[in-house]
Amino acid sequence: MSMFRPVALADPAAPQPGAAPATAPSAPTLLLDDPHEWSAFGRPCTPAGDVPADPAGCAWESQVVLEGMHCAACALTIEDALRAVPGVQQADVSAATRRARVVWHPGQVRPSTWMQAVQRAGYNALPAMDAFARDQRQRESRRALWRWLVAGFCMMQVMMYAWPAYVAQPGDLTAEMEQLLRWASWVITLPMVVFSCGPFFASALRDVRLRRVSMDLPVALGMAITFAVSTAGTFDPSGLFGREVFYDSLTMFVFFLLTGRWLELRLRDRTAGALEAVMNRLPDSVERRGEDGSFTRVATRRLVLGDTIRVLPGEAFPADGRITRGNTQADEALLTGESTPVVRPLGSTVTAGSYNLQSPVEMVVEGIGAQTRFAQIVALMESASLQKPRLAQLADRIARPFLVAVLLAAVAAAVWWWPSDPGHALMVGVAVLIVTCPCALSLATPVAMLTAAGTLARHGVLVRNLQGLEALAGVDTIVFDKTGTLTRDGMALRAMQAAGDLTVNESLALAAALARQSMHPASRALVAAAAGIAGAAPQCVAHNVQEEAGLGLVGTVMSANAGRERRLRLGSAQHAGVAVQEGGDVLQVVLSEEAADGAVRELARFDLVEDLRAEAAPVVKALEQEGVAVQLLSGDRARAVQRVAAQAGIALAQSECTPQGKLAALHALQARGRRVAMVGDGLNDGPVLAGAHVSFAFGRAVPLAQSRADFVVLGDSLALVPQTVLLARRTLRVVRQNLWWAAGYNALCVPLAVGGFMPAWLAGLGMALSSLLVVLNASRLARDLPPLAEVGQDLPLPPNQQPAPSTHTRLETA
Repeated sequence: MSMFRPVALADPAAPQPGAAPATAPSAPTLLLDDPHEWSAFGRPCTPAGDVPADPAGCAWESQVVLEGMHCAACALTIEDALRAVPGVQQADVSAATRRARVVWHPGQVRPSTWMQAVQRAGYNALPAMDAFARDQRQRESRRALWRWLVAGFCMMQVMMYAWPAYVAQPGDLTAEMEQLLRWASWVITLPMVVFSCGPFFASALRDVRLRRVSMDLPVALGMAITFAVSTAGTFDPSGLFGREVFYDSLTMFVFFLLTGRWLELRLRDRTAGALEAVMNRLPDSVERRGEDGSFTRVATRRLVLGDTIRVLPGEAFPADGRITRGNTQADEALLTGESTPVVRPLGSTVTAGSYNLQSPVEMVVEGIGAQTRFAQIVALMESASLQKPRLAQLADRIARPFLVAVLLAAVAAAVWWWPSDPGHALMVGVAVLIVTCPCALSLATPVAMLTAAGTLARHGVLVRNLQGLEALAGVDTIVFDKTGTLTRDGMALRAMQAAGDLTVNESLALAAALARQSMHPASRALVAAAAGIAGAAPQCVAHNVQEEAGLGLVGTVMSANAGRERRLRLGSAQHAGVAVQEGGDVLQVVLSEEAADGAVRELARFDLVEDLRAEAAPVVKALEQEGVAVQLLSGDRARAVQRVAAQAGIALAQSECTPQGKLAALHALQARGRRVAMVGDGLNDGPVLAGAHVSFAFGRAVPLAQSRADFVVLGDSLALVPQTVLLARRTLRVVRQNLWWAAGYNALCVPLAVGGFMPAWLAGLGMALSSLLVVLNASRLARDLPPLAEVGQDLPLPPNQQPAPSTHTRLETA
């Protein structure tokens, strides 16, 4: 975490045409241009996300938190300002999360330069991973609360002064008394206009200076016109606007507006704002052991591989590592979706982002930064939070034209009513300006989508693509892979047969040397079985290992006993180049050797068994009850696939499919008009996951940085698939409800405002309620995943209420 406090960000470069002059960069701002600081709020655009030897030699992706944003028009303005900076390759801004993703090249631009461009546009940008960004947002929240309190106090006082005019009969109030009440209302309203309304006026002035339109412009115009008309009536009671003053309408309007924005801010922080809490899960600092054995507190980003650190109870583990002293329990809910604490004794591994719950422990750092699974999870959530679904893009496109239409409609309404009563005409224009502000329209889609994504993340399902929620709601067919998906994420070696001059232990050692380079369940079973007989097996080292997806491994293995290298193949009989043998419903893995003349010799066969997940059959039944057809595609042998399909209740199953064959079968379904979701293990199903309309990568062993799925299931429960489908359908219903509400609200209220039947205070109340109702409706998605009873009566308990399945491998040699 960065240890400096961001202040006004300045650009040393010359200002762009039409922009305000740039100020000299401050010392804290210049720290952002230090390459050592870039990793604190971003990552290099390298395939693995690792920091290269020369950080300035590749593009960087940075995440920043934005201040001063209120709407979709603000997001578009910031995007335009960033994209106009030479060296900025891409900029994506989310109005719902008030965050931005900036891709820039250090050879052309530095962070202080594009941050200064954001400042010239009227906003502030802070490093998203910086602790002071959280402090700044808290200060902004407190200021918003104070503005709301001042507005509420002023509204109550002004209503006290306005009440006599409402209830008095003709002659009850003298002209002097009525004028005194007007002056008292003006005095009370003035601090509210200066303090509570200050941000609206500042934003509107920026809009005018930069010749743009945002949602604050019509609101500020309404405030200014109302106060100006009322002030004119107060200073000149016999003048053009002296008939009536509108301090009560102004104060009520401002109070309602600030109430709505304050509640909206709190709701968004509690629901869709879960991303920032996840990103800042790591501690800012940690105790590191020095050469003298003492512990000193250092910034987390200063850790290097091999450091020994001490983690206290209640703190999050700042890196991946292994416990070297003590034992504890860890909360790994973010990584697995399961809230049950996990025992971590001496020598066990711990992961960054999990919490130490029980006692102080010392650990040696084995993974930092982008190498950790936590960093991959944060990267996926950041990417998803800044995506704009199709419906949100549509709302963004119409936001600016709609605001221009609002201004024109207000002018037209004022002109229409001016001949009869100029004061009333201006207030009609104010009502039109206020009531038609499209805040609800801009929030309708992103708030619902982000709320659903946050709910899924809490239960162990990461949303890589927000558009996937919309696609998932419309699927009518789900295709499952078998191994590691419908079956347990692990296999057992039941029997093995050695051929030639090798013993079973030697064959297993050779096979395990290759299998260690793969994360396939069959490979992990062989590695686990070899570990059980490590003392009786020779030491083998493999290199130049290549994995052919869906088939097997090939590489060179050096055995300590043989003293020579062997070119080996491990996988299916077809991959190994030997004859297929009938193996019943077990998975046969063959180890073969390639001779120098190209001949292939079989060395061993391994029989692996797998168990169907207990929840597989209820999940299939639940999906079919929801109108979703279920199919099975597998590269395994026909008998094993048919056995699993029969146990799971799947009628259509295809076996012996290569990755290309799976993709062809998927395309055949799509050609018949089916909307297809693919559920695979994420290891060798890359093409078919990418080819589906929407996809799940299932299993804890999924390499997140390489997965192509729209959803990544971190937990170990297949029930999360139908629950996600149902939540996606709920989300789309909520989005449609929000859009219909926003459209219906404007269709009803605009004619009333133009007709002069809606005072300014009522317009402000309607505007505040419209945005608040949209956020409240979306917050229903944050309660929990849909109950299991809604997706099948006989589903097992969710993962946080049942023990995790055992992954121990059993070895029975033949």
